[in-house]
Amino acid sequence: MTSQWLYTALILLFGLERLAELVVSKRNAAWSFARGGVETGRRHFPPMVVLHTGLLVGALAEVWLADRSFLPALGWPMLVLLVASQALRWWCIGTLGRQWNTRVIVVPGLPLVRRGPYRLMSHPNYVAVVVEGVALPLVHSAWVTALVFTVANAFLLRVRLRSETQALQSLESDHPPAEVSGR
Repeated sequence: MTSQWLYTALILLFGLERLAELVVSKRNAAWSFARGGVETGRRHFPPMVVLHTGLLVGALAEVWLADRSFLPALGWPMLVLLVASQALRWWCIGTLGRQWNTRVIVVPGLPLVRRGPYRLMSHPNYVAVVVEGVALPLVHSAWVTALVFTVANAFLLRVRLRSETQALQSLESDHPPAEVSGR
């Protein structure tokens, strides 16, 4: 079996993981809305879906169409970073519980989560996204995809972080600090 086929299997597994996230997110969104959750930043969500789908499609296309090689000195460390980023993401999901979401949904009155990875940094889920955006393509030398995703993601994360900050600030004036889902 060639490394390209193994990489294809990795991308498919990663896609299944993303689908699992969407199932969790949908369930958590319903929970949040039932408790008065308010969604903000809807306009940036569709481009985010396109960008993350493009990461998977672009990496796979680049590996096959540009005949990228698996370079062990690059690929293995990137695979380790990829696994670590997924562990961090699921640590975030587990820590936030029902408050985690792929959308920006704030539930008034809920306390800001300051345990798990959130005691170490403000946005650990986005750290996972940044690392995986570099690591996943570079597992099999898809450097163009890694570069394009990283630049586009930097712009999108800026919008996303601004949206989350504004959502928190608008509620803090009327309520105790609330947690932003998806951080």
